[in-house]
Amino acid sequence: MPVESRDRPSWILRLIVVTILVGVGSGIGGLLVSLVLHAVEHLAYGYSSGTFLDGVLASSPQRRLIALCVAGVLGALGWWALRRWGRPVVSVERGVDGARMPALTTALNATLQIVVVGLGASVGREVAPRELGALVGGWLSDRAGLTARERRILVACGAGAGLAAVYNVPLGGAVFAIEILLAELSLATVLPALATAAIATLVARIGVPADPLYVVPQLSVTPSLLVWAVVAGPVLGFAALGFVKVVDFAGDHRPRGWRILAIMPIAFAIVGALSIVFPEILGNGRALGQVAFSGTLALGMLAVTALVKAFATAGTIGSGAAGGTLTPALAIGASLGIVLGGCWSLLWPGTPAAAFAFVAGAAFLASSLRAPFTAVILVVEFTGQGPVILLPTIVAVAGAIAVTHYFGRRALVGID
Repeated sequence: MPVESRDRPSWILRLIVVTILVGVGSGIGGLLVSLVLHAVEHLAYGYSSGTFLDGVLASSPQRRLIALCVAGVLGALGWWALRRWGRPVVSVERGVDGARMPALTTALNATLQIVVVGLGASVGREVAPRELGALVGGWLSDRAGLTARERRILVACGAGAGLAAVYNVPLGGAVFAIEILLAELSLATVLPALATAAIATLVARIGVPADPLYVVPQLSVTPSLLVWAVVAGPVLGFAALGFVKVVDFAGDHRPRGWRILAIMPIAFAIVGALSIVFPEILGNGRALGQVAFSGTLALGMLAVTALVKAFATAGTIGSGAAGGTLTPALAIGASLGIVLGGCWSLLWPGTPAAAFAFVAGAAFLASSLRAPFTAVILVVEFTGQGPVILLPTIVAVAGAIAVTHYFGRRALVGID
């Protein structure tokens, strides 16, 4: 129905109310995701305080292996049953395009993701709160009788608000909805995206800490870092492109039907066995990311751990698990930044190691998401950094995105 034929004050009030409710619902979803995740982590690794990395490092190698084996069995049974008897899972992207997301299937799919990540599965947790937020946005839009365009915007905003809530990144969640899901910069998209993300973040703060996700000292810019960003950006773009291709290949060849019952437990057990030597690969990537920002591993060991993390994430997705790659990509990029920056510092010293990790993490994430604004803002909010570090970050992101866009497009159109 055209806007002119409606009762305009009533229509505006309805949009405002639905937008507020989408923010509240997405915030509750993000809060529940965080509470369930932390409960599973503490139960699986037997710790009561500190971070997931602290719990993993304090646990025995046998406990890590058992936790991953349990995750593999639970995930295999759960996703097999859901895909056999449940309604088909509708992705957030399809939900934005107008498809209806089945409530029970979406909730169960999100729950399985959080449980296996809490047990140590090497995959991102961000898809679950995005799915729940998108589900809320679509359901409320349908009940309010909104137009297809209004529904599309609020489904995307719900997904972005879910991301904002679970990670305490209100601006990053809003930009995610605008840049990635809607690809439209206008008042019609910006206002609800900002409002829902802010509301969801406030609601989730009942149980989600307001502190940055990573502990990073305030960084400064050096001439060495600026020059390094020019050189490292394209290298990081190539690396991110390779990571995306491996993950996409794994996702395209995931098991169908009953085969998941055999393949997923084996894949998870292999990740558990690898965690005996590389405990930092467990979880959604936050553990490895913090190690990279802290510089607590030798360069060689960090490089190998990042490589193992990349293949563990691809293997987890390839085994049939649902989940994301946002925080794994950031962790891998930050680790590569430490390695490349450490080599660079032999020639031109004086730059803090964490600065290399920050710049590289943003560039790698931007390339893997193909969303430079979202990536930069997320890394800023994840680490609590100010604008000082943005110049070399933008330089590196530009170089990485240029490589990803050019070579990714060549691959898509089949240019030799």
